Amino acid sequence: MCARLTKSLEEQIEIISSGSVEIIPEDEMSSKIKRSIVTGKPLRVKFGVDPTRPDLHIGHAVPLVKLGAFQELGHSVILIIGDFTALVGDPSEQDATRPILTPQEVERNARTYIEQAEKIIDISRARIVRNSHWLSLLKLQDVLNIASKFTVARILERDDFSKRYREGKPLGLHEFLYPVMQAYDSVVLEADIEIGGTDQKFNLLAGRNLQRAMGQDPQCVITLPLLEGTDGVWKMSKSLGNDISLSDSSDEMFGKLMSIPDELIWKYMSLSTRMKPDEISSIRKEVEDGKKNPRDAKERLAVEVVGFYHGTDEAKKAAENFSKVFREGGVPEKIPVARIEANRFEKRKVWIVELLVSLKVASTNGEARRLIEGGGISLDGRKIVNIEEEMPVEELDGKILKKGRRTFIRIEVIE
Repeated sequence: MCARLTKSLEEQIEIISSGSVEIIPEDEMSSKIKRSIVTGKPLRVKFGVDPTRPDLHIGHAVPLVKLGAFQELGHSVILIIGDFTALVGDPSEQDATRPILTPQEVERNARTYIEQAEKIIDISRARIVRNSHWLSLLKLQDVLNIASKFTVARILERDDFSKRYREGKPLGLHEFLYPVMQAYDSVVLEADIEIGGTDQKFNLLAGRNLQRAMGQDPQCVITLPLLEGTDGVWKMSKSLGNDISLSDSSDEMFGKLMSIPDELIWKYMSLSTRMKPDEISSIRKEVEDGKKNPRDAKERLAVEVVGFYHGTDEAKKAAENFSKVFREGGVPEKIPVARIEANRFEKRKVWIVELLVSLKVASTNGEARRLIEGGGISLDGRKIVNIEEEMPVEELDGKILKKGRRTFIRIEVIE
């Protein structure tokens, strides 16, 4: 069951528009919402995700947060697990053909996606579907009929396709079919609205065009911005190390949010929380007028996001831990334990560089040296400055190693 459609047209448009880049076309969106209010019939709002990786970060979650907002407005939301399209791989913003995943990899990732989506939307009130249920049943004649609604010229309008074609890079014929398949999802589900990142605009509009060509009322499209990572420069990415993972602990998530540049506070509030637009505007005005410190606004952001994924109590504890560590110079209550075997070290002495690698604080000796030389390592409050330092293994038991500002490890020595 969906929530009742109790919000006015103006209230719905304000919520839907918050954080959005484009609504295409705006007049049709208003007409759809008006019709929904008059008839009492919820709109069908579609969002699709290809399970191409095992975990999600809050950048991936931006469309899911918007999907949750549609749920709160009383509309029907559809989460498509693109287990069939994932076998092809979305070519959006790619300069090379994606490696093809196995069905086993896709299924494993799909299960984790649904588990993580439960943190954001009400799964019990959502329709969860896999596009293999209809795409895998299509015959070649069906595919040819659907593909006939597209032209090569239109497909090559995509910047990533045309760029690779000009540069002579491989461009698989199966990649041309990706936007066709995603568009067909909208036809099967008779979607009224589809949401996605700005990098998905071509695919979203393909769905609108195919619906029209096949005699359906075309969906409206909402594009959402791509979220920069904690560095404030590059799009959030696990490979760049600037991500905030949905699987991060409450303390990790809180600390990462407190590290973002001040200018990103409002974008994160708008895209990663369910704070109302007027509340965000009010806090921003206080900061700009000098009545509130940006740090306080950032802390409010961190509490909202951590509370969203871990619950209010965990958010409060994370805020207390952060204050204890970064303002009072203490250590957090919860510290991960790392075990090392005493007998693996010659003469039961360990070189500090080797210790960092053993604890996986550094991946190589070179990285460990750089961390020490940069003043980023301390042991029980003592900064390590000598990269040649050695110490008896037994003396490390119970000590706390700190890397940078946020990483703490309690060492446990085992025989």
